[in-house]
Amino acid sequence: MNISVVIPLYNEEESINELVAWIAKVMYDNNFTYEIIIVDDGSTDGSWDEIRKLTEEYGSVRALRFRRNYGKSAALFCGFRESEGDVVFTLDADLQDSPDEIPAMYRMIVNDKFDLVSGWKKQRHDPITKTVPSKFYNWVGRKTTGIQLHDMNCGLKAYRHDVVKSIEVYGEMHRYIPVLAKQAGFGKIGEKIVQHRARKYGVTKFGIERFINGFLDLMSILFMTKFGKKPMHLFGTIGVFTFFIGFIAAIVVGAYKLIALSHGIVAPLVTSSPYFYLALTCMILGTQLFLTGFLGELISRNSTDRNNYQIKEEIG
Repeated sequence: MNISVVIPLYNEEESINELVAWIAKVMYDNNFTYEIIIVDDGSTDGSWDEIRKLTEEYGSVRALRFRRNYGKSAALFCGFRESEGDVVFTLDADLQDSPDEIPAMYRMIVNDKFDLVSGWKKQRHDPITKTVPSKFYNWVGRKTTGIQLHDMNCGLKAYRHDVVKSIEVYGEMHRYIPVLAKQAGFGKIGEKIVQHRARKYGVTKFGIERFINGFLDLMSILFMTKFGKKPMHLFGTIGVFTFFIGFIAAIVVGAYKLIALSHGIVAPLVTSSPYFYLALTCMILGTQLFLTGFLGELISRNSTDRNNYQIKEEIG
């Protein structure tokens, strides 16, 4: 099978019929063998009834339905698990992603040997309250991860089959799937400028909290990427450095007291100096950070995926 199309969906009963018909036309025109996997993320409208009709009308359509709303990451994870195509596409169900982009992105995966191709909505039909924060987070993402994508959270993406089978999308990490792919060893990541269409039906399902969650998720994934299996390298380093500063400060405070006494000068009590308490605080924090790293190492070494390495090829 050439292509799997995974569509996470939540309350999109007006658009899903049009989207599936559009995808089917593109596949037919390009002679692709394909499947469409729709994951209903606990919709409360008539989306599932429409999906049921589509599975009867199109033999290539399969569907999953969650008991409640778990989020886009959960929907993508289950869709990836069910996919069988050589190239896996993801599209949002709101008709803002154009299926006409599929053939070109497919060729980038198959002919140009990209592992992942992300869409770039260079011209967006969104309010400034979405475009400005999005540009900021994408800039931060490029600087911190080294992945040069202008629209990391674009719903329209193409993946080599091995990629979706090697990553685990959880929480709200769908925003940073390229980072997960790079962490799994798939480094050839590209992008293509794609058409962004104005929303035709309904309203966006994401509120202002998506920006706060996006920042927190970025911090989480950066930590897991760099220090997930070696937490002592982070906490231990900071802890030793903090303890060392406190230890030196304590020596300076004590030395000042001893020097004053050796010269017959009445010096104040060590405990009356604010530097003594700053030194003590640094030493306590340093010890706690070091122990945090130590406990993190114990947990990491007992993790079930501590030796979960991806093998690309094997000979003999």
